[in-house]
Amino acid sequence: MTDSIMSKAATMEIPINSNGDTGTLPEDDSLEQDLQQVMVSGPNLNETSIVSGGYGGTAEGIIPTSSIKGPAVRYNAEFNKRIPVTGLGSNMHHSSSSSSMTAEETTRGVAVEKLETMKKWGLNTYKCTKQMISERFGRGSRTVDLELEAQIEVLRDTKRKYENVLRLARALTNHFYNMVQTQHALGDTFADLSQKSPELRDEFGYNAETQKLLCKNGETLLGAINFFVSSINTLVNKTMEDTLMTIKMYENARLEFDAYRSDLEELSMGPRDAVAMARIDAAQQQYQVQKDKYERLRSDVTIKLKFLEENKVKVMHKQLLLFHNAISAYFAGNQQQLEQTLKQFNIKLRPPGADKPSWLEEQ
Repeated sequence: MTDSIMSKAATMEIPINSNGDTGTLPEDDSLEQDLQQVMVSGPNLNETSIVSGGYGGTAEGIIPTSSIKGPAVRYNAEFNKRIPVTGLGSNMHHSSSSSSMTAEETTRGVAVEKLETMKKWGLNTYKCTKQMISERFGRGSRTVDLELEAQIEVLRDTKRKYENVLRLARALTNHFYNMVQTQHALGDTFADLSQKSPELRDEFGYNAETQKLLCKNGETLLGAINFFVSSINTLVNKTMEDTLMTIKMYENARLEFDAYRSDLEELSMGPRDAVAMARIDAAQQQYQVQKDKYERLRSDVTIKLKFLEENKVKVMHKQLLLFHNAISAYFAGNQQQLEQTLKQFNIKLRPPGADKPSWLEEQ
């Protein structure tokens, strides 16, 4: 029965019509019934043999399937498939597929998050640019705190003036340093000529001692001026600059606040249907967020301006007193008063030849 069915299936031609549909077979019904019978009542898979010689081959080369080691399978007669039941390979495939899906989902989540961030950034930039252009051309309104704006303008003007003081003090330091170096070289030259000119030994000796004393006092004054320059530099480029950075953040927050306020006002004057009301609610939430941020930064700026003013007065009082006492003592020739001024302000001079601090001083 089975041999006749297989020979029919192997030698039968299936005609194809012009539309690509299979034609009817003369023995179609009987062949289908025979195939169903083979699938249902055919030989057990574990009892079959694999023939290496093909149809009509000899008995040599027959390998019993019971001797093949491998994962157990289930034979589905309806779909004619081998379905693995258990085994290491299937578990590994399932595990790798799960990890691949997890990685893909993570990547997709990161991409979506970045896309949302870029979308929010673009919308915020558009609103702020629109508000800035409107303010520049006088068509938009802006929130103004007159008292705070006046304090900010005073700080910027003060910073410009202190930067000029710092520039001049650095120039004075450079010029005075060159003069001290010239006095040092002149003193060495006078001392050398005093040894080589017996007839003018006393005269060269007096001048050599005078230049060395001036050089020593000049180095002391340089220590005081350098301390003055360092303190002014810290005040201008660190303390004031930190406050100005907070002011810049405050001004950006003010621009964002006015942009979202204008957006909310425009939506409030429009229609009041369901879609418009949803947009108004979203705009109201964003407006509240920007308002809280603006008020928080305004409070930070107010506090920093207050502390900056107090710190500026304290620092400048000390530094101006130092500068005055050191300059006066130097040009009056009062070496004791000059050294006392440095002790009063805890200024330590570096020994000669120690231009670069040692490793221990840097720690």
